[in-house]
Amino acid sequence: MKENFIPYKGQQFSKEESEARARAYYEYMDQRRSIREFSDRPVSKTLIENLILTASSAPSGAHKQPWTFCAVSSPTIKAEIRKAAEEEEYTNYHGRMSDDWLDDLAQFGTDWHKPFLTIAPWLIIVFKKAYDIENGEKKKNYYVNESVGLATGFLLTAIHQAGLVTLTHTPSPMNFLQKILKRPENERPFLLIPVGYPVANVEVPDLTRKGLDEMTVFFE
Repeated sequence: MKENFIPYKGQQFSKEESEARARAYYEYMDQRRSIREFSDRPVSKTLIENLILTASSAPSGAHKQPWTFCAVSSPTIKAEIRKAAEEEEYTNYHGRMSDDWLDDLAQFGTDWHKPFLTIAPWLIIVFKKAYDIENGEKKKNYYVNESVGLATGFLLTAIHQAGLVTLTHTPSPMNFLQKILKRPENERPFLLIPVGYPVANVEVPDLTRKGLDEMTVFFE
């Protein structure tokens, strides 16, 4: 055995079971939707911790794990984040966004108001680390965007698996998050994710996802 290696302990299944599990998981994940109307029903810190641990199990370039997850439940900090986000979003909806962009968003009924930022019990702000600092020296990270994107995907999947809902919120620019949360210079905000339960009888847009033949090319 190679030095610093350990046996792989992943599960294996028969062809039939693998196919059945893959189909069942697809059908479960196909129910995942972005939600903008959150309940204020509490979510435990333990649950959030395990969601973040799942996100941290994602692969990363050279195993550098170039991410920081800031989990916010403080009403004061959430209010500060909402105020700053809505200021940026107001500017976006009143001149920064192109007409085409606004037209594409019209079907979702969104605007610059973001009440979910204070109603959702938790906000998870994902930061990407351009580099690490060890003993006062910069240490390079690799494939940072790809790595953090993968971890975020794991996080969204874990949230759905736990019976919670979320939204991938990207107020642009997001530099205010670094300031409010007092993050170091080597960290940059990547995504803001409200986490919680939906309000009763919440509705979502009637969307159709691309079919397999629209997004896949097989070479056999």
